[in-house]
Formats: sequence, C-alpha cells, structure tokens
Amino acid sequence: MSSSAPYPLQLELHADRHITQWRPLVQWLLAIPHLLIAWALRTLRQVLTLISFFTVLFTTQIPRPLFDAIVMTYRYEWRAMSYALFMHKDYPPFDFDLSWDDDGVEPYTSLRLAYPEHLERWKPLYKWFLAIPQYVVLAALCIAACVGIVMGFLAVLVTGEYPEGIRTFLVSAYRYALRVEAYVGFLTDGYPPFSLDA
Repeated sequence: MSSSAPYPLQLELHADRHITQWRPLVQWLLAIPHLLIAWALRTLRQVLTLISFFTVLFTTQIPRPLFDAIVMTYRYEWRAMSYALFMHKDYPPFDFDLSWDDDGVEPYTSLRLAYPEHLERWKPLYKWFLAIPQYVVLAALCIAACVGIVMGFLAVLVTGEYPEGIRTFLVSAYRYALRVEAYVGFLTDGYPPFSLDA
C-alpha cells in the first residue's frame, strides 16, 4: 500500500461542537437501546469474523455479503458510541444497511471500509502477532481517551461546547482502534499506520 494512498477504513465525525449542557448527564442513558444492539452486533461480528477466517484461508476472499455485514456492525457501533459520548446531539437511526460505503442516513458520522478483492491466504494465521505493537499503542490511547472523555464531559457541562482538540483526539483514537480491528479481523491486508491522522 502506497504511503500516499488513504487507509481502506475511513471514519469521520462532522458535528457542531455546541452541546446543550444537560446532555452529558442523560445522553448515555438515551443511548442504551443502541448500545444493547451494538453489543449484540459485536457478538454477531465475532461469528462472522470466524467464518471469514476460513473463507480467506480457502479462497483468499471474503464473500461480499459477509464483508458488508461486518462493516455494518462497525458503523452501527460508531454511531451508537459517538452519540453515547455526546459528540453530537442527534439520535442515531436504527439503520442496518449492508454496505461497505456509508449510506449517509446519519449526517454527523460516517464509516467506510473499502472491499478487498484479494487477501493473502496465510496472513490470518499471523496477523495477530504483527499487531502486537499496535495493541501497545492502543492501550496508551485507551487511557488517554478515558481522560479525554472526562475532560469533555466537564467542559460540556460548564461551557456547553465540546473542546475541538479533545473531540478530534477521541475520534482519531476510535479510528485507530477500528483500523487495528479491521486488520486483525481479516478485512484488509494493509498494516494500520502508527498515526492518528485521517
């Protein structure tokens, strides 16, 4: 993969930074139905990932419907989490569009993952090992993201605005984590960059 080419997984958030001050207190509660569905979809994704492990080993491909279903689970989870963390104020739709490309139903968030026509047959056997350095970075990002969430929470309560730097960092950290998941989950052979850039 060329260093100038964009990574196959793209995740974005385009929302007004102004958040009504009471929202952080209750928005996570309103998100519970979505979070429960996202949890169920994560369980489904684990089953689909196991199936894709064998399809890549035997055919060097993931069937398109299987790939689209996995991407849908990631997209749904991103919409639920971004709302639960009060990054925007519009309630996300209960949308289960099976597509690698974002359908645009939710105007503030987007997640796209390009379909790989060919995957290397044996990489599923050792990708987890190659990703160990990525997991070390993710551990540090997780700690920093927890601090960022608390700081964002307090900032919105006091000022009614999500600090741009904190929100950008949280989106970037989430994108980073999903890129590692996509790599280890056989959705791309492109090694995730050690970068928070889009």
